[in-house]
Amino acid sequence: MVLTKSQKVMEVFENRESQVRSYSRSFPTVFNKAKGYKMWDTEGKEYIDFFAGAGALNYGHNNDRMKEKLIKYIQDDGISHSLDMGTTVRKEFLERFNEVILQPRNMDYKVMFPGPTGTNTVESALKIARKVTGRQNIVSFTNGFHGMTLGALSVTGNAYNRGGAGVPLNNTTSMPFDTFLEEDQSLTFLKKYLANASSGLDLPAAMILETVQGEGGINPASFKWLREVERLCRNYDIILIVDDVQAGCGRTGTFFSFEPAGIKPDIICLSKSIGGYGLPLALTLIKPEYDTFGPAEHNGTFRGNNMAILTATEALSYWETDEFAKSVQEKSKLITKRMETIVEDYPQLKATTRGRGFMQGIVCGEGKEDYADKICAKAFEKGLIIETSGPEGEVVKFLGSLIIDEKGIDQGFDILEEAIEEIVKN
Repeated sequence: MVLTKSQKVMEVFENRESQVRSYSRSFPTVFNKAKGYKMWDTEGKEYIDFFAGAGALNYGHNNDRMKEKLIKYIQDDGISHSLDMGTTVRKEFLERFNEVILQPRNMDYKVMFPGPTGTNTVESALKIARKVTGRQNIVSFTNGFHGMTLGALSVTGNAYNRGGAGVPLNNTTSMPFDTFLEEDQSLTFLKKYLANASSGLDLPAAMILETVQGEGGINPASFKWLREVERLCRNYDIILIVDDVQAGCGRTGTFFSFEPAGIKPDIICLSKSIGGYGLPLALTLIKPEYDTFGPAEHNGTFRGNNMAILTATEALSYWETDEFAKSVQEKSKLITKRMETIVEDYPQLKATTRGRGFMQGIVCGEGKEDYADKICAKAFEKGLIIETSGPEGEVVKFLGSLIIDEKGIDQGFDILEEAIEEIVKN
């Protein structure tokens, strides 16, 4: 068998890189160029990207506006590393974030730079909640995913991920997410556990949730459920943490995913696309009354990633009016339509659809869970990058860049349908 150039290069990863790598297994080629919603490998093959860096590239690959600012900043010897010292870009970002995002939504939060990744912001949120309340227990929800460090893993549901910790993950209690049980049973369950002094549930410092669970299977919480969880938190003096790392920054059609529900979290976790360009950045938004960390009580060497803060500031320009949000909402309807058509045209999948905005999935039915893996692999062969999610990997997960046009959406779904047709015939 003669190996292609990409296959030969892939041997380097097989021979020299740790077994922990994952995406290079799902997408076995070597990429060397990306623009907008497309990527190209070393052999020049073009791929439509329905993955967008696991949601870190809401504004596409190599966004022109951000790239121009970044190149000029580097050429002008702008500061790249400064921990949390004051810099001009940090000042501008804080001012612009308040002006463009917080004030128009009547929101008042202190902005914390906890470290450059999603798990960093989750860790800081859990620590704040425990410090403020003096309690240890955290309530999380089934199928939730919040990161890979020990604190974040303790509130993550997936057994495979949790097993990697190697130590007990304590001081957390898992409760059923909105869609985990039928109808309103999840709320009833949670209410009874909180109200009954003999339930065995220690009064939690916080509840942490995703409004749309990404890795857990594209499970959207109803707005009613979110409002009821918020009400319970208020009644019992529990900190409400919304992990908006993947669902935020416009992915569900509004900047914050919880906006349509009308809730006001005490702490908001942001990362992934908050940096705009794909550079690592995370924020923890804290209601002022809970901003109780002392200087350096939670810190990190790379919490002041000025180049990411620079591109994050430029990304805010997309939110100066509601035009961008409306475009996302309109294109979301096309995504929903294409998915519903697939479910109708291929009953062999026994599939359903779920999700919101640019965070939707095709759920392969009972006994067909392995179809999702096969479909995504076949789609990749045909030039589409798309991944699975869910506890059994049963969901074909759309997570494309928000800047993709209708032509790109249709092209990608055409490839996906071709892949599905081949899989169901075999």
